[in-house]
Amino acid sequence: MSADEHIPDELKNLLESNRRWAAETEQRQPGFFTRLAKQQTPRYMWIGCADSRVPANELVGLMPGEMFVHRNVANVVVHSDLNALSTIQFAVEHLKVEHIIVVGHYGCAGVRAAMRGLRVGLADNWLRHVQDVRLRHRKRLEHLSPEQQEDVLCEMNVIEQVGNVALSTVIQDAWARGQKVAVHGWVYGVGDGHLKNLDVTMDRPDTVVEVFANALKRYPRASSLPASPADEIADDADTQFGPGALS
Repeated sequence: MSADEHIPDELKNLLESNRRWAAETEQRQPGFFTRLAKQQTPRYMWIGCADSRVPANELVGLMPGEMFVHRNVANVVVHSDLNALSTIQFAVEHLKVEHIIVVGHYGCAGVRAAMRGLRVGLADNWLRHVQDVRLRHRKRLEHLSPEQQEDVLCEMNVIEQVGNVALSTVIQDAWARGQKVAVHGWVYGVGDGHLKNLDVTMDRPDTVVEVFANALKRYPRASSLPASPADEIADDADTQFGPGALS
């Protein structure tokens, strides 16, 4: 009796699809899996949302083994997340990736929940990081339509996470020893399949604050909203990252 007989039909279909895919891949590229089993040498790391509509390798036309991937809800990278930091360290120090790409996507349910203050359960605690982005940059968001707010927050969230990756000890140490690794920020359009480059590439310590500040300038603030000390702090990239953090 086959082990497959004890699983639901929909899972049997997945296994059958896997076998077809493996056979077709081997036919197109004889020896592909033998080579893949011997080494993993990706040049790229993708940090993206866990959304099932955003398959990293397929979006950029890469095969297994060519992209190292880390995913979580709303593509967040924070310095207390040892899972993300360990994955980044492995990618940088052991796989020697040259490019780390933080990728958000429009229509992100996590970003929508943070923007609208919706409760989703345990994930509310995780999405607090995205809510913090929204609060820091409220003057760049509140004058927009609800749909524009969500799209812009998706982009701002990516920009902030790019900065977080660049300021992590892993990347700072890599740059200090002269390793070439750059951090980029993109957003994926689920509705059209296109990736948008947010032009926030950080490839050495002295670029981080300037790139971050220039990126935020692309999102005009509403002059009609009253300024507050929190707004002024949010607009100061040096303060955002901490005094002397990059000196």
